[in-house]
Amino acid sequence: MQISDNLKEELLSFLKKNKKADVITTYLFFLEKKLKINPVIFLREKKIYRGKEELIKSLEEAGKLWRETEIKIQFQKESVNEQTTKVYICPFTGKVFGNNTHPNPQDAIYDWVSTCPENTERLDGLRVKRFFVSEDSEVIKNYIVKRREPVTKTVYSSAVTGKLFNSKSAVIDDFTQNQIKSIPLVEVPSQNRFQMDDALLAFIQEKLQEDAISAFVENLSEVPEFASFVSGWLEEEAAS
Repeated sequence: MQISDNLKEELLSFLKKNKKADVITTYLFFLEKKLKINPVIFLREKKIYRGKEELIKSLEEAGKLWRETEIKIQFQKESVNEQTTKVYICPFTGKVFGNNTHPNPQDAIYDWVSTCPENTERLDGLRVKRFFVSEDSEVIKNYIVKRREPVTKTVYSSAVTGKLFNSKSAVIDDFTQNQIKSIPLVEVPSQNRFQMDDALLAFIQEKLQEDAISAFVENLSEVPEFASFVSGWLEEEAAS
């Protein structure tokens, strides 16, 4: 792989900050930058994937990211309907309680007018608990509002947390924000807390071939700025 001028600068900066970095570590840093690899840890499975996209694709294909489900949206229960025979009405707001739609309509209207902000009538400094009562069917009809039927909506639940979201993209956004963590490629082979995904393991094994590493070192040896680092690696190899 050719090493661009920008990548040479990044490599040099890395080696200056990590003076004890060996050739394998440096080569992994090079691969991460050259191939734009951004490994991530799926915390729940304790597994490392090559990148966020690969992880999401893998989970989607296995049905482990989101599930489609349906919910019913129930609209507010009507206060008065065709079976109502008696109503209690707030004169300040028009709030109404029916004798068949509320378990205790008279208590409810008392509570309502005693705390209603629009009730400005006072007697001895207290709100006047005044309300109307009617059993007139024509009066009652004025308060009948047809209730909207429940609506069924398709939503998506997270297969990881069980939380509901309006769209698949919202599930994925929540997943990436809360369930994954980035890890530098140079730290992946040496850590032992997490298992590598098969695809990432195969990728690392393929790239860490002796011929590929030798070619990388040879390319660096042709750049004067890296001469001291290459010499150090060769001395270490000879000593081992």
